[in-house]
Formats: sequence, C-alpha cells, structure tokens
Amino acid sequence: PPPPGVSEKWAELHGDTPLVKDCPGQSFQARRLLQYLKSSLDDDGDILLETYLLSWDQLLNFMESLGTMVGFFSQKVREKITLIRELSLKHGAKAHGKSADAPQRPTPAAFELRNQAYRSVRSMVEAELKAGVVNFSYRTDSGCRTLLRLHRSLLWLKLMLEGLSEGADGEGRLKTPGELSRDKGPRWRLELVFSACEPERLVNFGRRWRRGVKPDEDEILTFRDRHKPLEAAEIVFLALPERDYFLKLVCVQTQQEATPILRIIIQALTLVHTQTQRILAEHELLELP
Repeated sequence: PPPPGVSEKWAELHGDTPLVKDCPGQSFQARRLLQYLKSSLDDDGDILLETYLLSWDQLLNFMESLGTMVGFFSQKVREKITLIRELSLKHGAKAHGKSADAPQRPTPAAFELRNQAYRSVRSMVEAELKAGVVNFSYRTDSGCRTLLRLHRSLLWLKLMLEGLSEGADGEGRLKTPGELSRDKGPRWRLELVFSACEPERLVNFGRRWRRGVKPDEDEILTFRDRHKPLEAAEIVFLALPERDYFLKLVCVQTQQEATPILRIIIQALTLVHTQTQRILAEHELLELP
C-alpha cells in the first residue's frame, strides 16, 4: 500500500508552489522540477520512472550550473540516467521482437518508460530480479543498481539544499556552502569522499582553496582528470559557488525569500526519496555493490 499521508503532504505542498516562479534565461527551472517530482509519485506508492528521470534532467541542469568540479559528478549522473533509458529501450525492442542492438531511430523523452517493465521503480525491480540481472555479489549494469546510485545522489542534493535553507547563525552570519559541507560532515559526503587516493595532494589542494588561492580552470580540470570521481569529491564542496549564486538559481535576491522556496523543493525531494527508499528496502537492494 502507498505510504500514509503522501497525498496529503503533497496537497499541503501544492498550496505553497505559487512561491516558485519561472526563471527566464536559465536551464534549471525549480517550478518544472516540482512538476516532475509530483508526477513521479504514483497513487499506489510507486515511483514512475519517466517523470523521475525528467526530474533528474532538471537536477542535472542545477548541478551543471555550479561549476567545473560539480559538473564532473553531473556527468556521472547523466550516464546513469542514460543507462536506465537505454535499458528500457532494449527491453521494449525485445518485447516487440526486434534486436536490442539494432540501430534506433530518434526516440521521444518517454524512452519506452510509459509501459512495460520500466514503467516504474517497482515494475523495474520486479522484472530485473525475475530475469536474474541483479547481482548481490558484484557490480552489474542493472537498472536496480543504477537507480540506487541516483537515489543516493538525490539524498546528497537534498542535504545540500537543507544546508542552504538554513538562516544565519547566532552571530547573524550566513555560512558558505563550503562551510556547510564541513559542518555537515560524512552525511553530505555519503560514499563520495571515502576514498584512498593521494591524500596529501588532496589536502594541499583543499588548503590552498581555503586560503583563497583558487586554481585556474585548467588546473582544476587536470586534477579532476587524474583522479577518480570518489577522489575529487572533497574538493567539490570547497569549489561550490557562494550563496548569492544559489539564490539566483531560484529567482530570489535574499535568504529570507529563498528559505521557503528551498523548503518546498526539499519536501518534494523527500517524498520521492522516501518512496524510492521503501521499494528498494522491500527487495533488500539498498546495499548492492
């Protein structure tokens, strides 16, 4: 059964959505993100994959606007979104008796996600488990494992927005995104920073950044390309733009205006994350390698 109170919570949320305005001239649109998140919540407690992935398209626009280092991680997220859409297309081709490897004509945004196995999170999970393509011992390119990575990334974004929605501290000062990341500790980093690369190089890079000696873009790209995604994660938080930049992304000018809008987005992300978490937990998929 659907989790209790989801409909009511969204109805509450909907009353506040007029606060969220279209923002001309930029790719990220908070209003569109909210529309997709709402449409992804199925009445029976499921998550519809087409609109879930469209939500991620908007979140990607958000991530890619945050600079070179965050763009590195958004590229990895994009690969995961593409993989689920490709899996759906292959499944649809197979269901219609076509070769999954045959050249595909341009496809609409639905990517065969409106029906069949990849219609929703639950239907995809059940289909892949039945087909035996999910492995609990080693990594596979299954939709379930890919979705789990997106699910964790959604939590990372939600936690970041929660930090940005916080007001001033006791001294009346608003913390920078980089400071928030350090205060939040491991929850923000999730699995991203638990890596064993060149710790001394990473620490030195971060120290220089905190001292205000910011490397130029070529140096950032060199560092990024020499390290795996996990190894560069700590630097992402140091490289986040100032708060004013985030305010512009939701078309406001002050923290006072931004806080209620960010909380609306956070609530919507929480509803989607909670339902996805419940489905993955039911099938013991939260610890896939």
